[in-house]
Amino acid sequence: MADQSLALEADGVVKRLLHGGRGPLPGFAHGTKAIFHYRTLRCDEERTVLDDSRARGKPMELIIGKKFKLPIWETIISTMRSGEVAEFWCEAKHVLVYPLVSKSLRNIAVGKDPLEGQRHCCGISQLHDQPSLGHPDLDDLQSHPQPLIFLIEMLEVQEPGTYEQEAWAMSDQEKLEAVPHIHVEGNRLFKEGRVEEAAKKYHDAIACLKNLQMKERPGDEQWMMLDQMVTSLLLNYCQCKMLLQEYYEVIEYCTSIINKYEDNVKAHFRRGKAQGAVWNLPEARKDLTTAARLDPSLEPLVTRELRLIEARMRQKDREERDLFKGLFQ
Repeated sequence: MADQSLALEADGVVKRLLHGGRGPLPGFAHGTKAIFHYRTLRCDEERTVLDDSRARGKPMELIIGKKFKLPIWETIISTMRSGEVAEFWCEAKHVLVYPLVSKSLRNIAVGKDPLEGQRHCCGISQLHDQPSLGHPDLDDLQSHPQPLIFLIEMLEVQEPGTYEQEAWAMSDQEKLEAVPHIHVEGNRLFKEGRVEEAAKKYHDAIACLKNLQMKERPGDEQWMMLDQMVTSLLLNYCQCKMLLQEYYEVIEYCTSIINKYEDNVKAHFRRGKAQGAVWNLPEARKDLTTAARLDPSLEPLVTRELRLIEARMRQKDREERDLFKGLFQ
């Protein structure tokens, strides 16, 4: 323990043990998964909290050797036992990319693509490329690099081969090979009526592919192949969101597909249904008739869907008239 502390201090990191762990120190071989809660603090008098995984309700999971963008985390957690709680003061040189890492983790917490707004380049380059990260506290930290404190509670250390690897932790090749399996799993969950779980699977697969796409030139053959896979998964995701009554999200994603592939029948049909669900009859009629024009076999289904939408609109109008009549009587 003393040797580890001296090595950390020599590299600009000071560890303060708050609660001892249990058992021997794990070896942290390549592929070991560390599951921990973290709190990131500024080194000011108030010890201002930047991020707190407990507040988000989910611990961090880090795989040793997977080149996490904040290498110092891999260094400091490798000194910890399961159940241990410790505080690490880290020189600014170790946390220059923390604003970008924090933005990704915040995106994950609200269900967004962790790489949203980032292009494929090194973290230091991204610091110069992005004038704003969309969070004032991270913008300030990016403009004024400074030491940070990480309060870490090690929950569990899992040896390689003892856990199912999540998509975000995979190599590029592993992601490409895993996507079809995730897609199939999403389809199975959907058929079983587990719509929210299916949507999560589709979202995970899309995030994998988007990550791979960032490393290709838009419009190139590999990029287009990945984009076709994204489109298929995104349509499934939209089907889930329709059933979950998240109609505006369906409209947004289907529009993104149509902007690239204007003859995509499923995108027009699902956007049309979503437009009808939010009482936008003209746009619903336009999308649904476009779907029928592109695929004449859908004509009976489109006709039935338009009749249902129009019937709901008439019912809504009647209810509103009755409401207003009651108010002014």
